[in-house]
Amino acid sequence: MRHYDAEQVNTLLDYPSLVEALRTAHASGTMPQLDVTVLSDSGNFTNMFVSLIAWASGDVIAVKLVGVFPGNTALTPPQPSVQGLVALLDATTGAPIATCDGAALTFRKTAADSALGVDLLARKDAETLLVLGAGGLAPHVIEAHTSVRPSIKRVLIWNRNPEKARALAASMNHVSASVEAITSLDEALPQADIVSCVTMATEAMVRGALLKRGTHVDLIGAYMPNMREADDDVARRAGRIFVDTHNNEEGSGDVAGPLAAGVVTREDIVADLFDLCSGRHAGRESADQITMYKNVGGGHLDMFTARHLMRSQNGSPEGGLAYRDKAIQD
Repeated sequence: MRHYDAEQVNTLLDYPSLVEALRTAHASGTMPQLDVTVLSDSGNFTNMFVSLIAWASGDVIAVKLVGVFPGNTALTPPQPSVQGLVALLDATTGAPIATCDGAALTFRKTAADSALGVDLLARKDAETLLVLGAGGLAPHVIEAHTSVRPSIKRVLIWNRNPEKARALAASMNHVSASVEAITSLDEALPQADIVSCVTMATEAMVRGALLKRGTHVDLIGAYMPNMREADDDVARRAGRIFVDTHNNEEGSGDVAGPLAAGVVTREDIVADLFDLCSGRHAGRESADQITMYKNVGGGHLDMFTARHLMRSQNGSPEGGLAYRDKAIQD
């Protein structure tokens, strides 16, 4: 059995190949059996521990154990707010195959999930990417989105703490686009072709009224019903919502809020990644359409990503399971 540390995960899971692996998994696969358990710290309800299990019969089982501790970034020295472990097991025998760093895999999986959404829904000629948030996931989002949209020439970063936005911008000189920190969100929103939110916001920051026609809105945070990144006008102007998965879609305030307000109905949540990647839904209908995509996440995405990690290491084709036997022998 092998263990992949964070450096190995980041090296093997390059964004072009990971996005394609997720596309293939959604186009040709079905939703695995899923189970989720969430516990909160009775002494600090912002701290959570989550276990996610995804079981693809005859293939693999992925078990993700992850802690979400928002206060970690303020520690001395700072630690990641998301830490944990992902284990991959043989779904036929139950034998362990590999473990890997949970935080690194989560960052890569989450960014690639939204990048696949960008590739399926954003305009092909998108030039300006606006990122809200400057935490650990933000640089991954920039790398992933620019990998699927090489047309992006400018990346604008906004954060409540301007110093963090400037520090992130200064660290991104390896991407092909120009990257700069900005202080006025309202001035940046009308310029953006893609708006990507990576925050812990509880009040909406993306104002739909300020979006230009054709904008793609990528919502990654707001994983609880009381959290919001986009206001109701985003859903109102979009008219429909795309999600990565229908499982627990209303667990996010960015979906539950517009539904509760009557801005959209459940029928307006028109497609997930399985629908989009298989061609059951065409996605964007016109150049002027505003598209709204909610990145909900789920254990199946961790499974798809961990499986691709193993195949990347062992050089097996996406359809084969030779990686499994070799890893078990090791």
